[in-house]
Amino acid sequence: MYSGSLRSSPIAAVGAFLLLAALWGSSFVAIEAGLAYFPPLLFAGVRYALAGVAVLAYATVVSDRWVPRGRDEWLGVGVAGGFVIAAYHGLLYVGELHVSGAIAAVIVSLSPVLTAAFAALLLPSERLGPFEIAGFALGVVGVAVIADPGGVGVEAGGGSGAFGVLSPELLGVAFVFLAAVSFSVGAVLLRPLRTDFPIAALQGWAMVVGAGLLFGGAAVTGESPAAVVWNATSIVSLAYLTVLSGIVGFLLYFALLDAVGPTQLHLVSYVEPVVAAVGSWVVLGHLIGGEAVLGFVAILAGFAALERREIAAYVATHRGFRT
Repeated sequence: MYSGSLRSSPIAAVGAFLLLAALWGSSFVAIEAGLAYFPPLLFAGVRYALAGVAVLAYATVVSDRWVPRGRDEWLGVGVAGGFVIAAYHGLLYVGELHVSGAIAAVIVSLSPVLTAAFAALLLPSERLGPFEIAGFALGVVGVAVIADPGGVGVEAGGGSGAFGVLSPELLGVAFVFLAAVSFSVGAVLLRPLRTDFPIAALQGWAMVVGAGLLFGGAAVTGESPAAVVWNATSIVSLAYLTVLSGIVGFLLYFALLDAVGPTQLHLVSYVEPVVAAVGSWVVLGHLIGGEAVLGFVAILAGFAALERREIAAYVATHRGFRT
């Protein structure tokens, strides 16, 4: 997309940022609506098979090359397809069978915090200081508050198995949290594998590979295309997730990543839950509780502690432009 115009126009960059937040935040609501008519893994697989073909076609037009070469590039496609697309979305969609899209969006906003923590564990050049550890702890506390305030997620009668003592809501939170973990681990593992392979091509291949893995998971778990109910809601949900949230959203993401950098772009994760909460209320009539708001504030504070230097540098730079 037009990353040059975004760099030269702060208003255009803000507009693109808000549009991306709106598209990706509302996707949680579209997933929630569509899951009433699609098996979860099959739903995610169809979405990314269609979006992946479109993004890969886009990459063939705008990129100097679109086919990976060498071990690192193919391994990068595998990591992105396995962790960032298949595991993340498979767990997210299963989780949204049990929790609302708004709650899922709040939990997923922990991803930048988890990414920083896993980078410190897995990459020799990264480390966590006291502020970073405090930020990570705040993020985990935020998810804990959302998951089970006061211990209400434990069944009164207990249970013998691991899932026997969990309420459906707590189980949903666990799945979505694992989705955020998968996304973050994938993002960290990709760092040492990055080459000059265009990001659009990498994302397109990752979507196609991830869709194949999701279809494989659907087959293993017994999901059947015959279970899909085709009606206005299911068609609109799939079309929205594929075209707007998927294709348009990722093209905006590529342009913003080039224009503003990853730290500033991470902030989109903290606008998405607001969009998801409003959309869930308007479209589905669902309201989030006070514990979800409190958990979100804790996660946001954790991100601010982790990225305090980058945020301060960004604010100082743009303050300089205004004076």
